[in-house]
Amino acid sequence: MKGKQVLLTGGTGGLGLGVTPAILAQDAQLTLTYEKPEEVTRLKHHLSATDFARIRFIKADLSKESVVKPLIQDLGRVDVLIHLVGYFSMGKTEDFSLEDWQLCFDVNVKTTFLLCKYVLQSMRTTGYGRIVTIGSRGAVQPGAQVAAYCASKAAVVAFTQSLAQETKDLNITANTVLPSIIDTPYNRETMGQENAQQWVKPESLAEVICFLASEAAKEIRGAAIPVYGVV
Repeated sequence: MKGKQVLLTGGTGGLGLGVTPAILAQDAQLTLTYEKPEEVTRLKHHLSATDFARIRFIKADLSKESVVKPLIQDLGRVDVLIHLVGYFSMGKTEDFSLEDWQLCFDVNVKTTFLLCKYVLQSMRTTGYGRIVTIGSRGAVQPGAQVAAYCASKAAVVAFTQSLAQETKDLNITANTVLPSIIDTPYNRETMGQENAQQWVKPESLAEVICFLASEAAKEIRGAAIPVYGVV
């Protein structure tokens, strides 16, 4: 990705702390979106001062078309979109609120659609593009009490694969990655650390994501790649 203009969302989160330095290591030009200033502060502690200074930060609510459209237009050119932003919620269906169901789809699906819609306009103009989204193991192997999450991630997978068909005759690819449980501080805190060694490391996912975003993966389109660890 050397010299490529990369738009990364969710780069300050648990997975992002593995992906962001991996992108910078490839000498890409990185733009990173965030919602809260404390997210940027957290990332700063994980990067060298030199690497941190190379990032262009943009505060943005990616569920709003009025925000996403001008954001992409202002960037001018986007060679690579890596969309990590996501939302997880669980509970029995009969107790699950409509608000939380809608939030799953707003964060996981709506943001994916909006970003891809406007990024594609840029990529079609330049004749080049790499799109990588994040699905979930639950998208293809749904579990109990995570219906909203699994359904929304299944939608992300289907959307990405449809996108790959739309762009199959162009130098644009769209692929998705299906993680199982990711070994992040949040997951260790909320789920305990007993089985954490079996979870997928953010750095391992970053290698797969960066490969899909590279020129080396130019023949891969519509793939949904499982990265399950040993869980």
